[in-house]
Amino acid sequence: MPLMPITESMFLLAETREHPMHVGGLQLFVPPDGEAEDFGEFVYETFCKQTDVARLFRKRPASPVNVMGTLRWTHDKELDFDYHVRRAVLPRPGRIRELLKYVSAQHGGLMDRHRPMWEVHVIEGLADGRLALYTKVHHSLVDGVSALRLLERALTTDPEDRSGKAPWDPALFRRPKKDGGSRGSLNPLHLVSDGVKLAGDIASLAPAGLRIGMHGLRDPNLVLPTGAPKTMLNVPIGGARRFAAQQWPKTRIRSVAKILEISTNDVIIAMCAGALRSYLLDRNALPSAPLIAMVPVSMREAGADYSEGNAVTTMLCNLGTNESDPARRLAVVTGSTRQGKRMIKDLTPIQALGFGGVTMAPLLFSTIPGFVRYTPPPFNIVISNVPGSSRRLYWNGARLDGVYPVSIALDGQALNITVTMTAGKVNFGLIGARSSIPHLQRLLVHLENALVEMEKLGG
Repeated sequence: MPLMPITESMFLLAETREHPMHVGGLQLFVPPDGEAEDFGEFVYETFCKQTDVARLFRKRPASPVNVMGTLRWTHDKELDFDYHVRRAVLPRPGRIRELLKYVSAQHGGLMDRHRPMWEVHVIEGLADGRLALYTKVHHSLVDGVSALRLLERALTTDPEDRSGKAPWDPALFRRPKKDGGSRGSLNPLHLVSDGVKLAGDIASLAPAGLRIGMHGLRDPNLVLPTGAPKTMLNVPIGGARRFAAQQWPKTRIRSVAKILEISTNDVIIAMCAGALRSYLLDRNALPSAPLIAMVPVSMREAGADYSEGNAVTTMLCNLGTNESDPARRLAVVTGSTRQGKRMIKDLTPIQALGFGGVTMAPLLFSTIPGFVRYTPPPFNIVISNVPGSSRRLYWNGARLDGVYPVSIALDGQALNITVTMTAGKVNFGLIGARSSIPHLQRLLVHLENALVEMEKLGG
């Protein structure tokens, strides 16, 4: 039974009935010509027939789940596919509205820790003939980058290829092993090795703290987890969720980035900053101090295995929401992200991961009664950007037409914005606590308006 790293166990420790800690995705496919009517059944049957399952998809917390279940992993030999693979038909008229309602309802439910923690929903009935897949996987198993890579492993750039299998097909995971031993058994030598490594990791955080402090003294643009204002986003929440999603052409985002000489990620964060300012103004709830966003940063090296686990640190970004002028707000955002990236670059990978863990640590206490209500938030919102494939992808001739992330809302973090960039599209997925974030869909309009503001800045 392999040891569970803290970057994975924290998602199990922080989970409660009102705060499920799984990440999800909504994928839309355009079936091949002439196959739309039966394509949902074909996908469902193909998935159910793939009973040989990769190790990641057999992984679950060790028994007993309330004791060993946050310390070590185990792997099931057999899976109940009627539980993991589900089929649904949307009610008429089969609009995107009905699809988003379905995803909203499904995303609020906890996953069973006595089983491998993943589900795939094959969703039919869209009026435009497309097929939807809603997938959810516990965040202790994968981060946003690895979750998207799991999907891409099963896809191809060839529209004529008809060899597509389920994402859990072991053939998609076969890589040369870097060591000759197995970590499947409880070996005392492995425990000693893990313990020594953990001790070294903890010891390295002291010099990391010194470096971060020096950065803060040198550059006022650096944001540390001490200055976020209290907002309507940072309240205790219930378990019900609402999901909203929309696409923008990648050419629009890149054009703005090129003209203004900033990164595409800066454009996305600035869109969120402008949208949040407008939304909070509509609610008469905009604080005088600027909102602070926590921006996850992947620490995976080029060529690294993306199949499982979490390798993410964090960067805090000043959103400049107190600035009414779009140009000044954008300058605040770009200055903050630039300094945050510089700080992370100066840390070792272990130190950077440690800093991310410290930044997110207050989330572990969010379930304590009164903690969220009476303590300042470490940040106001999570904004993630997960890069996807820049090529057009297919599964058995069906074209992937949209990938919308469905992330996590928590006590004290009632709204989450996650973005995925795929072939020609920038896909926004917004998940919010249903009772705390009213009229969530209005944020989509504000996102468009914020992008138009930046387009005007570029002339």
